[in-house]
Amino acid sequence: MNFLFAWRYFKAKKSTNAINIIAWTSVGAIVIGTAALILVLSVFNGFEGLVKSLYSSFYTDLKIFPVSGKNITVTPDQLQRLKGLNGVKNYSLVVEEKALVQNGDYQSVMYLKGVDDNYRYVTGVANHIIKGEYDLGTEDAPKLILGDGIEGALGIQADRNIFVLKIYLPRKSNSEQIDPLNDISNDSIRTSSAFRIQQDFDNKYGITNIAFAKKALKIGTDDYSGVEISLTDPSAADKIKVEVERIFGKNYLVQTIYQQNQSLYAVMNMERWIIYGVLCLILVVAAFNMIGALTMLVLEKQKDISVLHALGANKKFIQKIFLSEGLLLALIGTIAGMLLALVIALLQINFHLISLQGGSFLIDYFPVKLRLADFLLVTVTVFVIALVASWLPSRKAASQEFSLRSE
Repeated sequence: MNFLFAWRYFKAKKSTNAINIIAWTSVGAIVIGTAALILVLSVFNGFEGLVKSLYSSFYTDLKIFPVSGKNITVTPDQLQRLKGLNGVKNYSLVVEEKALVQNGDYQSVMYLKGVDDNYRYVTGVANHIIKGEYDLGTEDAPKLILGDGIEGALGIQADRNIFVLKIYLPRKSNSEQIDPLNDISNDSIRTSSAFRIQQDFDNKYGITNIAFAKKALKIGTDDYSGVEISLTDPSAADKIKVEVERIFGKNYLVQTIYQQNQSLYAVMNMERWIIYGVLCLILVVAAFNMIGALTMLVLEKQKDISVLHALGANKKFIQKIFLSEGLLLALIGTIAGMLLALVIALLQINFHLISLQGGSFLIDYFPVKLRLADFLLVTVTVFVIALVASWLPSRKAASQEFSLRSE
Protein backbone atom coordinates (compact mmCIF):
# COMPACT_ATOMS: atom_id res chain seq x y z
CA MET A 1 0.00 0.00 0.00
CA ASN A 2 2.78 2.45 0.86
CA PHE A 3 4.37 1.86 -2.58
CA LEU A 4 1.02 2.71 -4.22
CA PHE A 5 0.94 6.07 -2.40
CA ALA A 6 4.58 6.67 -3.34
CA TRP A 7 3.86 5.97 -7.01
CA ARG A 8 0.83 8.30 -7.04
CA TYR A 9 2.87 11.06 -5.39
CA PHE A 10 5.60 10.56 -7.96
CA LYS A 11 3.21 10.83 -10.93
CA ALA A 12 1.01 13.58 -9.51
CA LYS A 13 1.52 17.15 -10.63
CA LYS A 14 3.10 19.20 -7.86
CA SER A 15 1.87 22.63 -6.93
CA THR A 16 5.45 23.89 -6.91
CA ASN A 17 7.36 23.15 -10.12
CA ALA A 18 10.67 23.19 -8.23
CA ILE A 19 9.74 19.88 -6.59
CA ASN A 20 9.51 18.21 -10.01
CA ILE A 21 12.81 19.75 -11.10
CA ILE A 22 14.67 18.65 -7.97
CA ALA A 23 13.13 15.15 -8.11
CA TRP A 24 14.15 14.61 -11.73
CA THR A 25 17.57 16.13 -11.02
CA SER A 26 18.11 13.55 -8.29
CA VAL A 27 16.99 10.78 -10.66
CA GLY A 28 19.38 12.13 -13.32
CA ALA A 29 22.25 12.20 -10.84
CA ILE A 30 21.52 8.57 -9.89
CA VAL A 31 21.46 7.62 -13.60
CA ILE A 32 24.86 9.25 -14.17
CA GLY A 33 26.34 7.85 -10.97
CA THR A 34 25.07 4.32 -11.62
CA ALA A 35 26.27 4.32 -15.24
CA ALA A 36 29.66 5.78 -14.26
CA LEU A 37 30.19 3.19 -11.54
CA ILE A 38 29.36 0.25 -13.79
CA LEU A 39 31.36 1.55 -16.75
CA VAL A 40 34.48 2.36 -14.74
CA LEU A 41 34.35 -0.96 -12.88
CA SER A 42 33.85 -2.76 -16.20
CA VAL A 43 36.86 -1.02 -17.75
CA PHE A 44 38.86 -1.88 -14.65
CA ASN A 45 37.72 -5.50 -15.05
CA GLY A 46 38.94 -5.39 -18.64
CA PHE A 47 42.40 -4.11 -17.69
CA GLU A 48 42.56 -6.53 -14.75
CA GLY A 49 41.73 -9.47 -17.02
CA LEU A 50 44.31 -8.32 -19.56
CA VAL A 51 47.07 -7.97 -16.94
CA LYS A 52 46.21 -11.36 -15.41
CA SER A 53 46.29 -13.01 -18.83
CA LEU A 54 49.75 -11.51 -19.47
CA TYR A 55 51.06 -12.70 -16.11
CA SER A 56 49.54 -16.14 -16.63
CA SER A 57 51.54 -16.32 -19.88
CA PHE A 58 54.73 -16.34 -17.80
CA TYR A 59 53.69 -17.64 -14.38
CA THR A 60 52.21 -21.12 -14.09
CA ASP A 61 49.20 -22.33 -12.10
CA LEU A 62 51.50 -23.82 -9.45
CA LYS A 63 55.21 -23.50 -8.77
CA ILE A 64 57.46 -25.34 -6.33
CA PHE A 65 60.17 -23.20 -4.68
CA PRO A 66 62.87 -23.87 -2.09
CA VAL A 67 61.85 -22.76 1.40
CA SER A 68 65.34 -21.31 1.81
CA GLY A 69 68.31 -20.96 -0.47
CA LYS A 70 68.27 -21.02 -4.26
CA ASN A 71 67.82 -24.67 -5.18
CA ILE A 72 65.70 -27.70 -4.38
CA THR A 73 66.43 -31.38 -4.90
CA VAL A 74 63.76 -33.15 -6.95
CA THR A 75 63.97 -36.93 -7.19
CA PRO A 76 62.70 -39.02 -10.13
CA ASP A 77 60.19 -40.66 -7.76
CA GLN A 78 58.70 -37.29 -6.82
CA LEU A 79 58.42 -36.32 -10.49
CA GLN A 80 56.72 -39.63 -11.30
CA ARG A 81 54.16 -39.11 -8.53
CA LEU A 82 53.62 -35.52 -9.67
CA LYS A 83 53.05 -36.66 -13.25
CA GLY A 84 50.42 -39.16 -12.09
CA LEU A 85 48.56 -36.61 -9.99
CA ASN A 86 45.00 -36.06 -11.18
CA GLY A 87 44.59 -32.50 -12.50
CA VAL A 88 48.25 -31.92 -13.41
CA LYS A 89 48.50 -31.20 -17.13
CA ASN A 90 52.27 -30.83 -17.43
CA TYR A 91 55.32 -29.60 -15.54
CA SER A 92 58.68 -28.06 -16.33
CA LEU A 93 61.97 -28.11 -14.42
CA VAL A 94 63.72 -24.74 -14.31
CA VAL A 95 66.98 -23.21 -13.12
CA GLU A 96 67.23 -19.44 -12.54
CA GLU A 97 70.20 -17.22 -11.75
CA LYS A 98 71.13 -13.61 -12.23
CA ALA A 99 73.56 -13.13 -15.13
CA LEU A 100 75.52 -10.44 -16.90
CA VAL A 101 75.20 -10.50 -20.70
CA GLN A 102 77.63 -8.51 -22.81
CA ASN A 103 77.72 -7.49 -26.46
CA GLY A 104 80.87 -5.46 -26.94
CA ASP A 105 80.33 -2.17 -25.14
CA TYR A 106 76.67 -3.00 -24.46
CA GLN A 107 75.75 -5.03 -21.42
CA SER A 108 72.69 -5.88 -19.35
CA VAL A 109 71.96 -7.68 -16.09
CA MET A 110 69.15 -10.19 -16.43
CA TYR A 111 67.76 -13.37 -14.93
CA LEU A 112 68.84 -16.38 -16.97
CA LYS A 113 66.15 -19.04 -16.91
CA GLY A 114 67.21 -22.52 -17.98
CA VAL A 115 64.18 -24.61 -18.92
CA ASP A 116 63.47 -28.10 -20.22
CA ASP A 117 61.53 -29.12 -23.33
CA ASN A 118 58.18 -29.02 -21.49
CA TYR A 119 58.46 -25.31 -20.74
CA ARG A 120 56.77 -24.21 -23.96
CA TYR A 121 53.73 -26.32 -22.98
CA VAL A 122 53.31 -25.00 -19.42
CA THR A 123 53.68 -21.27 -20.19
CA GLY A 124 52.69 -18.97 -23.02
CA VAL A 125 56.16 -17.62 -23.80
CA ALA A 126 56.31 -19.46 -27.12
CA ASN A 127 53.09 -17.68 -28.16
CA HIS A 128 54.62 -14.26 -27.50
CA ILE A 129 57.70 -14.57 -29.71
CA ILE A 130 57.91 -11.40 -31.82
CA LYS A 131 61.18 -12.14 -33.64
CA GLY A 132 62.75 -15.42 -34.67
CA GLU A 133 61.71 -18.88 -33.52
CA TYR A 134 61.46 -20.63 -30.17
CA ASP A 135 64.87 -22.33 -30.04
CA LEU A 136 66.80 -23.00 -26.83
CA GLY A 137 69.78 -24.68 -28.49
CA THR A 138 71.75 -27.47 -26.84
CA GLU A 139 74.15 -27.82 -23.92
CA ASP A 140 77.19 -27.25 -26.14
CA ALA A 141 75.56 -24.78 -28.53
CA PRO A 142 73.11 -22.83 -26.35
CA LYS A 143 70.71 -20.24 -27.71
CA LEU A 144 69.00 -17.44 -25.86
CA ILE A 145 65.42 -16.16 -26.09
CA LEU A 146 65.54 -12.57 -24.85
CA GLY A 147 62.89 -10.25 -23.55
CA ASP A 148 62.69 -7.38 -26.02
CA GLY A 149 63.76 -4.89 -23.34
CA ILE A 150 67.06 -6.73 -22.84
CA GLU A 151 67.40 -7.11 -26.60
CA GLY A 152 67.24 -3.32 -26.93
CA ALA A 153 69.70 -2.80 -24.07
CA LEU A 154 72.23 -5.05 -25.84
CA GLY A 155 71.74 -3.28 -29.17
CA ILE A 156 71.04 -6.43 -31.18
CA GLN A 157 68.39 -8.05 -33.36
CA ALA A 158 67.78 -11.34 -31.55
CA ASP A 159 66.52 -13.21 -34.60
CA ARG A 160 69.52 -12.44 -36.83
CA ASN A 161 72.04 -14.36 -34.74
CA ILE A 162 74.93 -12.16 -35.87
CA PHE A 163 76.63 -11.42 -32.57
CA VAL A 164 78.03 -13.93 -30.11
CA LEU A 165 77.23 -12.73 -26.60
CA LYS A 166 79.34 -13.25 -23.50
CA ILE A 167 77.39 -14.43 -20.47
CA TYR A 168 78.70 -14.48 -16.89
CA LEU A 169 77.00 -16.46 -14.12
CA PRO A 170 77.92 -16.76 -10.43
CA ARG A 171 78.55 -20.25 -9.13
CA LYS A 172 77.99 -21.52 -5.62
CA SER A 173 81.10 -20.96 -3.52
CA ASN A 174 81.97 -22.16 -0.03
CA SER A 175 84.70 -19.57 0.48
CA GLU A 176 84.24 -15.93 1.44
CA GLN A 177 86.56 -14.70 -1.33
CA ILE A 178 85.51 -14.95 -4.96
CA ASP A 179 87.76 -16.84 -7.32
CA PRO A 180 87.03 -15.45 -10.82
CA LEU A 181 88.27 -18.64 -12.47
CA ASN A 182 86.09 -21.05 -10.49
CA ASP A 183 83.25 -19.00 -8.99
CA ILE A 184 82.13 -17.14 -12.13
CA SER A 185 81.30 -18.92 -15.36
CA ASN A 186 82.33 -17.31 -18.64
CA ASP A 187 80.50 -18.66 -21.67
CA SER A 188 79.47 -17.66 -25.16
CA ILE A 189 75.88 -17.81 -26.32
CA ARG A 190 73.88 -16.84 -29.40
CA THR A 191 70.34 -15.51 -29.59
CA SER A 192 67.46 -17.14 -31.45
CA SER A 193 64.46 -14.91 -30.79
CA ALA A 194 62.83 -12.23 -28.66
CA PHE A 195 59.55 -12.26 -26.75
CA ARG A 196 57.25 -9.51 -25.57
CA ILE A 197 54.74 -10.13 -22.78
CA GLN A 198 54.92 -7.37 -20.20
CA GLN A 199 57.70 -5.02 -19.11
CA ASP A 200 58.27 -6.90 -15.84
CA PHE A 201 59.36 -9.89 -17.91
CA ASP A 202 60.63 -8.23 -21.09
CA ASN A 203 63.24 -6.22 -19.18
CA LYS A 204 64.24 -9.00 -16.84
CA TYR A 205 64.44 -12.47 -18.40
CA GLY A 206 66.43 -14.45 -20.92
CA ILE A 207 65.57 -18.11 -21.51
CA THR A 208 67.87 -20.95 -22.56
CA ASN A 209 68.06 -24.73 -22.22
CA ILE A 210 68.41 -26.20 -18.75
CA ALA A 211 71.40 -28.41 -19.62
CA PHE A 212 73.56 -25.39 -20.43
CA ALA A 213 72.38 -23.49 -17.35
CA LYS A 214 73.15 -26.40 -15.00
CA LYS A 215 76.54 -26.92 -16.60
CA ALA A 216 77.44 -23.23 -16.30
CA LEU A 217 76.27 -23.07 -12.68
CA LYS A 218 77.78 -26.46 -11.76
CA ILE A 219 74.74 -27.66 -9.85
CA GLY A 220 73.78 -31.27 -9.18
CA THR A 221 71.82 -33.56 -11.47
CA ASP A 222 68.66 -33.48 -9.33
CA ASP A 223 69.01 -29.83 -8.25
CA TYR A 224 66.71 -27.16 -9.68
CA SER A 225 65.47 -23.68 -8.83
CA GLY A 226 61.87 -24.78 -9.13
CA VAL A 227 59.20 -26.87 -10.79
CA GLU A 228 56.52 -25.03 -12.76
CA ILE A 229 53.19 -26.84 -13.10
CA SER A 230 50.23 -26.27 -15.42
CA LEU A 231 46.80 -27.65 -14.50
CA THR A 232 43.88 -28.91 -16.57
CA ASP A 233 41.60 -26.76 -14.40
CA PRO A 234 43.33 -23.64 -12.98
CA SER A 235 40.40 -23.00 -10.62
CA ALA A 236 41.34 -26.20 -8.75
CA ALA A 237 44.82 -24.85 -7.91
CA ASP A 238 44.24 -24.64 -4.15
CA LYS A 239 43.04 -28.23 -3.96
CA ILE A 240 45.87 -29.65 -6.09
CA LYS A 241 48.40 -27.54 -4.18
CA VAL A 242 47.63 -29.57 -1.03
CA GLU A 243 48.27 -32.83 -2.88
CA VAL A 244 51.55 -31.51 -4.32
CA GLU A 245 52.65 -30.50 -0.81
CA ARG A 246 52.05 -34.07 0.35
CA ILE A 247 54.36 -35.38 -2.38
CA PHE A 248 57.23 -32.96 -1.76
CA GLY A 249 57.03 -32.34 1.98
CA LYS A 250 57.73 -29.38 4.25
CA ASN A 251 61.08 -28.41 2.75
CA TYR A 252 59.39 -27.28 -0.45
CA LEU A 253 57.21 -24.21 -0.89
CA VAL A 254 54.25 -24.63 -3.26
CA GLN A 255 52.50 -21.47 -4.48
CA THR A 256 49.51 -20.77 -6.71
CA ILE A 257 49.68 -18.12 -9.43
CA TYR A 258 47.91 -15.74 -7.01
CA GLN A 259 50.51 -16.31 -4.29
CA GLN A 260 53.36 -15.82 -6.78
CA ASN A 261 51.92 -12.36 -7.58
CA GLN A 262 50.23 -11.55 -4.29
CA SER A 263 51.38 -7.92 -4.18
CA LEU A 264 50.09 -7.30 -7.72
CA TYR A 265 46.66 -8.73 -6.98
CA ALA A 266 46.49 -6.88 -3.65
CA VAL A 267 47.27 -3.54 -5.33
CA MET A 268 44.72 -4.17 -8.09
CA ASN A 269 42.07 -5.06 -5.53
CA MET A 270 42.85 -1.93 -3.51
CA GLU A 271 42.66 0.25 -6.62
CA ARG A 272 39.28 -1.24 -7.42
CA TRP A 273 37.82 -0.28 -4.05
CA ILE A 274 39.37 3.20 -4.19
CA ILE A 275 37.75 3.79 -7.59
CA TYR A 276 34.45 2.49 -6.21
CA GLY A 277 34.64 4.82 -3.20
CA VAL A 278 35.47 7.92 -5.28
CA LEU A 279 32.63 7.31 -7.73
CA CYS A 280 30.18 6.80 -4.87
CA LEU A 281 30.56 10.54 -4.23
CA ILE A 282 28.42 11.12 -7.34
CA LEU A 283 25.65 9.14 -5.66
CA VAL A 284 26.10 11.11 -2.45
CA VAL A 285 25.46 14.31 -4.46
CA ALA A 286 22.30 12.67 -5.80
CA ALA A 287 21.32 11.90 -2.21
CA PHE A 288 21.38 15.61 -1.29
CA ASN A 289 19.04 16.35 -4.20
CA MET A 290 16.79 13.54 -3.04
CA ILE A 291 16.66 14.93 0.50
CA GLY A 292 15.62 18.31 -0.91
CA ALA A 293 12.93 16.83 -3.17
CA LEU A 294 11.43 14.66 -0.42
CA THR A 295 11.50 17.46 2.15
CA MET A 296 9.57 19.76 -0.20
CA LEU A 297 7.14 16.92 -0.99
CA VAL A 298 6.50 16.41 2.73
CA LEU A 299 5.69 20.12 3.10
CA GLU A 300 3.32 19.97 0.12
CA LYS A 301 1.53 16.83 1.31
CA GLN A 302 0.83 18.01 4.88
CA LYS A 303 -2.93 17.90 4.32
CA ASP A 304 -2.71 14.42 2.78
CA ILE A 305 -0.73 13.26 5.79
CA SER A 306 -3.40 14.68 8.11
CA VAL A 307 -6.13 12.85 6.17
CA LEU A 308 -4.21 9.59 6.41
CA HIS A 309 -3.82 10.13 10.16
CA ALA A 310 -7.56 10.74 10.45
CA LEU A 311 -8.25 7.51 8.55
CA GLY A 312 -6.16 5.56 11.04
CA ALA A 313 -2.71 5.52 9.48
CA ASN A 314 0.02 5.42 12.11
CA LYS A 315 3.36 7.22 12.00
CA LYS A 316 5.18 4.10 10.82
CA PHE A 317 2.94 3.88 7.74
CA ILE A 318 3.48 7.57 6.93
CA GLN A 319 7.21 7.09 7.22
CA LYS A 320 7.09 4.07 4.90
CA ILE A 321 5.33 6.12 2.21
CA PHE A 322 8.13 8.65 1.96
CA LEU A 323 10.83 6.01 2.33
CA SER A 324 9.16 4.24 -0.59
CA GLU A 325 9.17 7.51 -2.52
CA GLY A 326 12.93 7.78 -2.11
CA LEU A 327 13.45 4.12 -3.09
CA LEU A 328 11.22 4.67 -6.14
CA LEU A 329 13.45 7.53 -7.30
CA ALA A 330 16.48 5.28 -6.74
CA LEU A 331 14.85 2.39 -8.64
CA ILE A 332 14.07 4.53 -11.70
CA GLY A 333 17.56 6.04 -11.70
CA THR A 334 19.28 2.67 -11.18
CA ILE A 335 17.41 0.89 -13.99
CA ALA A 336 18.00 3.77 -16.41
CA GLY A 337 21.67 4.04 -15.42
CA MET A 338 22.26 0.32 -15.84
CA LEU A 339 20.62 0.28 -19.27
CA LEU A 340 22.73 3.28 -20.31
CA ALA A 341 25.93 1.61 -19.03
CA LEU A 342 25.02 -1.68 -20.73
CA VAL A 343 24.48 0.01 -24.11
CA ILE A 344 27.76 1.96 -23.90
CA ALA A 345 29.69 -1.12 -22.73
CA LEU A 346 28.34 -3.31 -25.54
CA LEU A 347 29.17 -0.63 -28.12
CA GLN A 348 32.73 -0.44 -26.77
CA ILE A 349 33.12 -4.23 -26.74
CA ASN A 350 31.92 -4.63 -30.32
CA PHE A 351 33.11 -1.44 -32.00
CA HIS A 352 35.99 -0.14 -29.78
CA LEU A 353 34.63 3.40 -29.95
CA ILE A 354 36.91 4.88 -27.27
CA SER A 355 40.60 4.42 -28.05
CA LEU A 356 43.67 4.46 -25.83
CA GLN A 357 46.05 7.32 -26.53
CA GLY A 358 49.80 6.96 -26.90
CA GLY A 359 49.99 3.66 -28.76
CA SER A 360 52.39 2.13 -26.21
CA PHE A 361 50.01 -0.50 -24.84
CA LEU A 362 49.24 -3.94 -26.22
CA ILE A 363 45.78 -2.84 -27.31
CA ASP A 364 44.60 0.48 -28.72
CA TYR A 365 41.17 0.65 -27.04
CA PHE A 366 39.73 0.53 -23.54
CA PRO A 367 38.95 -3.11 -22.67
CA VAL A 368 35.55 -3.73 -21.08
CA LYS A 369 34.35 -6.76 -19.16
CA LEU A 370 30.85 -6.82 -17.67
CA ARG A 371 30.29 -8.71 -14.42
CA LEU A 372 27.00 -9.48 -12.71
CA ALA A 373 28.66 -8.87 -9.33
CA ASP A 374 29.29 -5.22 -10.29
CA PHE A 375 25.62 -4.71 -11.17
CA LEU A 376 24.58 -6.21 -7.84
CA LEU A 377 27.13 -4.13 -5.91
CA VAL A 378 26.02 -0.88 -7.56
CA THR A 379 22.34 -1.72 -6.99
CA VAL A 380 22.90 -2.34 -3.28
CA THR A 381 25.02 0.83 -3.02
CA VAL A 382 22.38 3.04 -4.67
CA PHE A 383 19.56 1.67 -2.52
CA VAL A 384 21.54 2.02 0.72
CA ILE A 385 22.35 5.65 -0.10
CA ALA A 386 18.72 6.28 -1.13
CA LEU A 387 17.45 4.70 2.08
CA VAL A 388 19.73 6.88 4.20
CA ALA A 389 18.78 9.99 2.21
CA SER A 390 15.04 9.23 2.56
CA TRP A 391 15.21 8.60 6.29
CA LEU A 392 15.31 12.22 7.47
CA PRO A 393 12.38 13.53 5.35
CA SER A 394 10.29 10.43 6.15
CA ARG A 395 10.92 10.90 9.89
CA LYS A 396 9.85 14.51 9.57
CA ALA A 397 6.65 13.46 7.79
CA ALA A 398 5.88 10.84 10.44
CA SER A 399 6.50 13.15 13.39
CA GLN A 400 4.55 16.21 12.29
CA GLU A 401 1.23 16.95 13.95
CA PHE A 402 -1.87 16.75 11.78
CA SER A 403 -4.80 19.07 11.39
CA LEU A 404 -7.69 19.09 8.92
CA ARG A 405 -8.61 22.74 9.51
CA SER A 406 -8.27 24.94 6.48
CA GLU A 407 -6.09 27.99 6.93
